[in-house]
Amino acid sequence: MRASRLFIAGTAVALGLALLAGTAVAQTAAPTRDDIVGKLNHFEEAAEVDLPALKQQVMERAKARIKNDPGPVNRPPIAPDLAKLPAFNAQIQFDADTPIIQPASYQTVGRIADALVHSSLLPYTFLIVGHVESNSKTREANAILSQRRADAIRDVLVNTFKISTKRLHPIGLGEEQFLDRAKPTSAVNGQLQILTYAKVPEEAPAHPAAASAPAAKKPAKKR
Repeated sequence: MRASRLFIAGTAVALGLALLAGTAVAQTAAPTRDDIVGKLNHFEEAAEVDLPALKQQVMERAKARIKNDPGPVNRPPIAPDLAKLPAFNAQIQFDADTPIIQPASYQTVGRIADALVHSSLLPYTFLIVGHVESNSKTREANAILSQRRADAIRDVLVNTFKISTKRLHPIGLGEEQFLDRAKPTSAVNGQLQILTYAKVPEEAPAHPAAASAPAAKKPAKKR
């Protein structure tokens, strides 16, 4: 009888552990293609953002030594208009202080690629936005790292999954635009974002070569 009770108790514990393990797997499972498409396919209006200028502003602000810096909690976002764009926040794992993507995140990157070639998203271009949570490193170092990580995701999407490079624009915001300003050191601020940025520019139709003017007739020779 005692053995039976021990067996039943052991089975209950095993089932409980299995359920907990299943919950953990569910929480860390990669998003589906449809999850990503659902986040990105409600584009309404392009944000007025000059990307080359924004990259320069990020580095200049990250380098600045401002005496009255409000601190990470009160630091204003550097590109607030980006918040108006459809966004998918991806939990991509990188090796510490590098742009090297960890194998555990390969599936998520693949799902992003699947979403970008979905028929409803083919007409659009996208921003790949890198962020970094506040840590012991300088804001300048984190701005550089976030740009390198955004570049790394772009390179995988282009080289491995053959997404057109014209549709992808990587930008690193470092600590200059937290996803959760109230908790600057939270891991959520290290997430990478895919934003629906604009419609793919229509290529101008090739103009046919202008018809050559008819050669002028030579005057008839006088006899």
